[in-house]
Amino acid sequence: MIEARDTGAPETGRPAGGRDFWPEDDSKPGGRRKKKRSPKLLWGAVAGAVAVVAAAAAGVVVLTGGDDEEGAATGLSNGPGVLPTAYTPQMADRQMARIAQRSADQRPMTQGEVFSGETKTVTYQNYSFTLAGAQLSGDCKSVTWGQRLHDDLAKAGCSQIARGTYVSQDRKYVGQFAAINLASQEGADQIVRVMDPATKAGFVLPLVAPGAPKFGGGFSAAYAQAYGHYTIVTWVQRAGGARPASLNEMIDISLAVEKPADFVWGRLPDEGNGR
Repeated sequence: MIEARDTGAPETGRPAGGRDFWPEDDSKPGGRRKKKRSPKLLWGAVAGAVAVVAAAAAGVVVLTGGDDEEGAATGLSNGPGVLPTAYTPQMADRQMARIAQRSADQRPMTQGEVFSGETKTVTYQNYSFTLAGAQLSGDCKSVTWGQRLHDDLAKAGCSQIARGTYVSQDRKYVGQFAAINLASQEGADQIVRVMDPATKAGFVLPLVAPGAPKFGGGFSAAYAQAYGHYTIVTWVQRAGGARPASLNEMIDISLAVEKPADFVWGRLPDEGNGR
């Protein structure tokens, strides 16, 4: 697996508004479509694949201007202070109650588990992405920025963050995936809340892989959801940061890039025997 390093990103401008920008096929502006999931048979503990449906994210999208004047004044807008322009949060659902506590899922994540062979190439509809770089860190502070976020990660018992960079086969799109291992679902929900760009509390640092287009400058959209005691972040943009014609474009891209989140389903204890 290619190891990658952190880097900054250029400044971005504030996008213009427009009602036609919102997804035309969702009940709420910025809501993401529901996506079918299948549990992964990673350790043979799961007897068979059972189709399940999980909301990738729903509710409210927060539109920001990307890097703002305050960020530029502090030097954050051209580096660790990169924030998504659009942000959609979702708290954990009842399906994840069995791993609401890390005490029920004590085995640490591994890079090979999250970014398995099945997630080296990910697709959704007409979009196809290849994993360009991946990294697993046991130092949550080193792969995120923002003092308030750092404080909340520490309070929530963050032990690991796995990150991956995806590039579309036509190199027109770039995506970031992150899985954050926390002590409880309550902590995972809090991290989803505190990463809202409106708080300016901080965010996950983009992982830059060799040869991948730069990520972070211009327009980007992030979707964060608590999966039991994990927070999953999918962050996508057009290469170069151009604003898409519709947020639907970003939604569809994100549904490809979030594929590594399937590892969580393999960690659900079997309901029949409580394992």
